[in-house]
Amino acid sequence: MITVNTHEAKTTLSTLLAAVKEKGENVIICRNGKPVARLVPASAGHVDHFRIDHRLAGKFMEDPVAGVAEEAWPKEYR
Repeated sequence: MITVNTHEAKTTLSTLLAAVKEKGENVIICRNGKPVARLVPASAGHVDHFRIDHRLAGKFMEDPVAGVAEEAWPKEYR
């Protein structure tokens, strides 16, 4: 991963784009030392934020979206 400030990004944009295209690099552009943008290869495709995270496999004992039996609800919410 390459990290550059905005001035460096402006002056070396062609070089940064070549690194992204040819090497698959990710470029983080910072302003005042804080990341504000990322250049990634266009072929990286769509990121599915709702995909299954395999690190969580087996962690849930129940289906979190399944209905809850009425007996399980507190009386004031039935």
